[in-house]
Amino acid sequence: MTSVVGLISLVGVVSLWVKEKFLRKMQMALVAFSAGALLSGALFHLLAESLEELSATMAFGYLLVGFVLFFIVERFLHWHHCHNGRCETHPFTYLILFGDGIHNLIDGLIIAASFFVSVPFGIVTSLIIIGHEIPQELGDFGALVYGGFSKFKALFYNFISQIICVVGGVIGYFLAGSIEGVIPFILPFAAGGFIYISASDLIPELHKEPDLKKSLNSFLFFIIGIVFMFVTKIVLGG
Repeated sequence: MTSVVGLISLVGVVSLWVKEKFLRKMQMALVAFSAGALLSGALFHLLAESLEELSATMAFGYLLVGFVLFFIVERFLHWHHCHNGRCETHPFTYLILFGDGIHNLIDGLIIAASFFVSVPFGIVTSLIIIGHEIPQELGDFGALVYGGFSKFKALFYNFISQIICVVGGVIGYFLAGSIEGVIPFILPFAAGGFIYISASDLIPELHKEPDLKKSLNSFLFFIIGIVFMFVTKIVLGG
């Protein structure tokens, strides 16, 4: 099942047959959707799950550590990839891949652990994860293209990031007894990274649009991203 989840990253392949002009029009909408989905996913999925096992103080502490670490990583990437204030590829693209990789590793661990409980429970857990991964992967793909990646490069790196879920599944299979207690600590860390990417990188990009109509359109997609991830939490229970 982890391999199926890994293949979800290929939902962006449909863009290869989409006209460049139409894709450019949709980029900001996908960036807005991604910003909302990352923010909502961090709060309603990752943080909420960690609070079931950790105290609020500890969970928010790890969230803050994740937030600060992503800030440090972005500063390094900005220094390394940007010169004279110009960046061919925006540093937030690498942060998205890094944060998504951590998230996908956790998903793989969770899927593996759930199958040790029972096969039906493992299948349900996998379907829940697939349900919230599809919209997030679409948003991430759009954000990567907007950040400077070509469509093929965005698709390839998104696939590499998503396939880490398989790695998590393999690790979970062999270390099922010892990883269960670690996951609650990793979840708020990843949540902090997602919140940083949304608030520090993607939302400021939305503010650069001077046209009121386009700004309202982006805001609508931002809200849709938030609501979609919230609904998957309520409906799927993941």
